[in-house]
Amino acid sequence: MNDYEAATGFLGEWGRFQQEVFFLVCLTMIPNGFPALSIVFVGKTPPHRCLIPVHVNLTAAWRNSSIPLEVDSQSGALEPSKCARYKLEDVANFSDRGLLPGADVNLANVSTEGCMDGWEYDKSVYTSTIVTEWDLVCDDSWKYPLTTSIYFCGVLTGSLVSGQLSDRYGRKIVLFLAIALQTLAMFVQFFSQTWVMFCVIHYITGLGAISNYVSAFVLGTEILGPRVRTIFSTAGVSLFFNLGAMLLPLLAFLIRDWRMLMLCLTLPAVISFPLWWFIPESPRWLLSQGRVSEAEAIIRNAAKKNKVAAPSVIFSPPQIELQSEQRRAHNICDLFRSRNIRWITVTLWLAWNTVSISYLALSLNTANLHGNAFMNCFLSAVVEIPAYTLSWVMFRWCSRRLSLSATLFMGGVFLLLIQLLPANLIVLAIALEMMGKFAVTTAFAVVYAYTAEVYPTVLRNTALGTCSMASRVGSIIAPYFIYLRSYSVSLPYILMGSLTVLVGLLSLLLPDTCGKPLPDTITQMQRFPGCCQKKPHTITRVEEKENSAEIKSLVVT
Repeated sequence: MNDYEAATGFLGEWGRFQQEVFFLVCLTMIPNGFPALSIVFVGKTPPHRCLIPVHVNLTAAWRNSSIPLEVDSQSGALEPSKCARYKLEDVANFSDRGLLPGADVNLANVSTEGCMDGWEYDKSVYTSTIVTEWDLVCDDSWKYPLTTSIYFCGVLTGSLVSGQLSDRYGRKIVLFLAIALQTLAMFVQFFSQTWVMFCVIHYITGLGAISNYVSAFVLGTEILGPRVRTIFSTAGVSLFFNLGAMLLPLLAFLIRDWRMLMLCLTLPAVISFPLWWFIPESPRWLLSQGRVSEAEAIIRNAAKKNKVAAPSVIFSPPQIELQSEQRRAHNICDLFRSRNIRWITVTLWLAWNTVSISYLALSLNTANLHGNAFMNCFLSAVVEIPAYTLSWVMFRWCSRRLSLSATLFMGGVFLLLIQLLPANLIVLAIALEMMGKFAVTTAFAVVYAYTAEVYPTVLRNTALGTCSMASRVGSIIAPYFIYLRSYSVSLPYILMGSLTVLVGLLSLLLPDTCGKPLPDTITQMQRFPGCCQKKPHTITRVEEKENSAEIKSLVVT
């Protein structure tokens, strides 16, 4: 057990203090389940066809036949074209002459044109979406996946910036600034007048959302003890995040206008602001900054809440001197200074990137599945509940490395099996997709918790931020995986399945942190590549320098 956990062991694992931190930090996760997947409903593309203006004088027969039939790329059936119509000049001429479509006029010989007067949309399900408001169809259909990608560009930026800000200025202040930014951005989105304005604000929303998530995750991980930390970092934060994802389709079902839905989604975030007076700063981080008195004040308050006696001196001089080395400025470059941390970082970046592609693509694809879109999205969120529970079980009793590798590998296998099924086995295909989502979701929860364990306190938030940044590269790409359905329904599953299986095998090289205390310095990290390492680890100059500094601080005291 490391020095911090030994010094604070008198608090116990599950007193009133830990319970408050656990549930209050988890509460801040609920609004994070809204913005990423809200585009499934806010940006839904309803059935549409070219608009035939009312002022054009056409008979009922010609008005019903003014749209040519085309073969649908997915179903293979003949359906009215979504992006073309017969030339209105020709159609009006035929109508005025009393000719009938098909009988007197061969429609195959009639010229077509684009939707010159806009589109008419089926409003039986959605009264308004950003697609219907700004006509993001046909030649502008590329704007829909780009909208989602722009959101995750914001998430990528927030992953990089928030981690370093949190390591420099504190977990708590960055957490609540991120909550404020996310809430304000979603509120302003209600007033968007153009698609470009919507995308700019969507970018800011993504920046705030991931900063909220990562800061809250690290804050809870550093405050809670080893056993409770395992529950918090796997099932705890994930289940509360998933609660937001489960509420989203319910709210979307009740509110069919995208502006009112965005406004409604800002309300749950408001309840997080009063939590500022109840959630403490991370004592680990305060110690790493040399603010020992503040850290001790938090621990003494925790002892009072847990009704246990605190020792007269909580943090001994050797621990305080050790923190002086940790006060050395660390940044993203430290993730590559030594060979050990460099290989761990690169491997985790690949794992985060792949699991993000699969998770988000499967989540966004629920609206395309056979059946009711609201129910499919709800079931997709419900599937995550046992997945997060399994992640806690695996993290509690199983090898971290094997848990991550097995869930990634199985998720990839399920996705690869989908494209082998006959087209008429729709229910079985959906079941396999949900099983793939289940496995990938479990892997996502495991990789989050594992990353927090493998990196030291001085770099934990920065490392989590950069890993999250790597995953957002996958999130930016994920909407285009679904866009590939327009070419082949099986293609997204083949690509996602292959990538997930390969990275699952690569994850076997990572070290195992099961039963190990959280490292505080870079030299306390586990070694890569774990059980596959054949040669003894050679200490680099950077590691030797840090070791010398730590030994010197202990000798001085």
